[in-house]
Amino acid sequence: MLNTIWFALWGLLWAVYFMLDGYDFGVGILHPFIAKDDLERRMVINTIGPVWDGNEVWLITAGGATFAAFPTTYAYMFSYLYTPLFLILASLILRGVSFEFRGKIESEGWKKFWDFVIFLFSLIPAVLFGVAFGNIFEGLPFDASGYHGTLFSLLNPYGLLTGVFFLLMFLEHGALWLSFKASNSVAERAQATAKKIWPILLIVAVIFLIYTKFATNLYNNYFNHPIWFIVPLIAVLSLLLMRVFMNTSFVKAFFASCVMIVTVVFTGVIGLYPNLIPSSIDPSYNLTIFNSSSSQYTLKVMLIVAVIFVPIVIAYQIWANLLFKEAIKKEDLEDKEVETY
Repeated sequence: MLNTIWFALWGLLWAVYFMLDGYDFGVGILHPFIAKDDLERRMVINTIGPVWDGNEVWLITAGGATFAAFPTTYAYMFSYLYTPLFLILASLILRGVSFEFRGKIESEGWKKFWDFVIFLFSLIPAVLFGVAFGNIFEGLPFDASGYHGTLFSLLNPYGLLTGVFFLLMFLEHGALWLSFKASNSVAERAQATAKKIWPILLIVAVIFLIYTKFATNLYNNYFNHPIWFIVPLIAVLSLLLMRVFMNTSFVKAFFASCVMIVTVVFTGVIGLYPNLIPSSIDPSYNLTIFNSSSSQYTLKVMLIVAVIFVPIVIAYQIWANLLFKEAIKKEDLEDKEVETY
């Protein structure tokens, strides 16, 4: 029972991370295109400035939960997927540095350099997270003698498709965030961008769902327990509602995007159960929640800690977003008494 609970928590932590840092990735990738001058670029960056580092706490929590609850999976994951995970972590570090360094020197060349860093190191993890999870969904080539893949074998058609799917989800998420968190012409461009990205996201989502049937075994759990089809159906409904809400409220469209990202992640998580990393060579080598977990005592203690501290993190996240809920205006950036990025 505890193994299953922690598997669900593991999936939830990753889903919440992608929901929160997803719009940070989208904003970082879009900001050179939506913003037309330095003041507008500052406006875009300041929409995520107060919250981006708090959003990344969920990545640390997801990684820590994997290490503590499923240490064998953690060890093999960072061994098999070492290069893409290293690139992701390096990108996140450089992206964080770029937010802080961009405004330190009043030089156009300096700011353009860090703008490119923000763009590039938002793009790389957005794609590589999708590639990594796509390969986990599909299964990695390992057996008793070890891992038989390479970095290039991870760039297979299904892995790349999942990477593109994640990228488009995050771009749409970021555009919707800017649609109500920025103001004036920046918000208008973001709204137009969100409407342009949506049909491409819809097409790729349909291809992803169809290709998943042939490239993975994720649908087996759904056919065995049809009640779980409610999760991908909610994801599809949320995707359709995003476009409907764009005609009335971009805030509602953003929350529909949040639901979509969470349910997309859980669509994969439910399909994996009870596996954490399937073997594409022989299912007998699958890393599962049973053969790679910590002791029952450890899982019990961790559950108590999670019940206490996860609500605190959620409360902080809600407080921070409520504190900075107002849209960023150009006057805010021109006020020298207000600290901005």
